[in-house]
Amino acid sequence: MMRFGLLLCAGLLAMSADAQSVPETINDYPTEARADYIFGCMAANGQGQDVLRKCACSIDRIASILPYAQYIEAETVLSMQQTGGERMSIFRTTRMAQDLVAELRRAQAEADIICF
Repeated sequence: MMRFGLLLCAGLLAMSADAQSVPETINDYPTEARADYIFGCMAANGQGQDVLRKCACSIDRIASILPYAQYIEAETVLSMQQTGGERMSIFRTTRMAQDLVAELRRAQAEADIICF
């Protein structure tokens, strides 16, 4: 009976740790990154409270899909793709770079459907 109690306690602690990690995962985007996204989104979609809410919803949805590190990698690849030169072609042609951008685009598309 004691062993069952210990297993039950261990299971509850593990569930508690998992529950704590979910919000941390969703909320791993720094405020500056969220604000930067919202500013860019509002510049592209217009000003006003309604657009602000939609843009905030959009970055929150993206954050729930992609970890921040993956978001930064994809944004970096997108930035490097816009830079000219032969050396930068690696960011346009490699499978890894294409996959990173594709994941970001999928997250953005889902966010657009839900938020806009």
